[in-house]
Amino acid sequence: MSATTLPSTELSPRSRWWNNRTVRRFARHRLAVVGLLMLAVLIIACVAGPYILPYDELYIDLRARFAPPFTGYHIFGTDPLGRDLAARLFNAGRISLLVGFFAMVLSTTLGTVIGIIAGYYGGRLGAILMRLVDAFLSFPSIFLLLALAAFVKPSPFMITVIIAVTSWMEIARLVEAEVRSLRERDFVLAARMLGLSNAWIMFRELLPNAIGPIIVAATLTVARAILLEAYVSFLGYGIQPPLPSWGNMLNGAQQYLDSAPWLAIVPGIAITLAVTSFNFIGDGLRDALDARSDLN
Repeated sequence: MSATTLPSTELSPRSRWWNNRTVRRFARHRLAVVGLLMLAVLIIACVAGPYILPYDELYIDLRARFAPPFTGYHIFGTDPLGRDLAARLFNAGRISLLVGFFAMVLSTTLGTVIGIIAGYYGGRLGAILMRLVDAFLSFPSIFLLLALAAFVKPSPFMITVIIAVTSWMEIARLVEAEVRSLRERDFVLAARMLGLSNAWIMFRELLPNAIGPIIVAATLTVARAILLEAYVSFLGYGIQPPLPSWGNMLNGAQQYLDSAPWLAIVPGIAITLAVTSFNFIGDGLRDALDARSDLN
């Protein structure tokens, strides 16, 4: 069998990172299961809710302005224009969750590529890449995010890219350290002796063995991205009305905290549930992907 056709499973000692034991370890983590259920309910509500409610997010009923929750068909009340708060919340949830998810994909991809190259090659190239990571980390991410957002036209796509650009450094550090600890293992040395390319070794041998920590970091990155989007939109630099997001709903509610507190409470609870769910899931995955937890 030639080196180019040799299956990678013959070179690497890895076993399947997701198996029955992993599922059982995750299921034993009660908070992770609760987080998964909360996230599922939130996603279903955001996807199906706008089709079930009698009003859409743009319908204005001036006679129902500032209606409190559970007034008629307005289960979460209405805003200052008489728009149904539930319809706006669920549509905003679609945007906020999608921004968080795609920001995670972009930042995880960028951080993984930079980290695996730096960890595998080391030397001068690795040092340059990690100093680049240090340079980005030297700027507080919130200020860097606001500075970038102030110079671009705010839109869901641009906010997603900006959040990704300011969120990849921790993943790069994690991957670099993981790959550096794996690059001298026997299966990597065997792959080099067989003449496999560096790209094959990095992405077909090392990456699958480092996938566990990457998945955990990616899950936590979603929560961070949702918070960053809400923060930037709350300050007026993010997604702009009439397009709703949880952050700009909070921005519009701040002047009515005394007279209509539900305008801030409802999106605030949604943000809290989403972020808490992803954090719980991330903690559960960390334990589930750690085989040493079977010894506890």
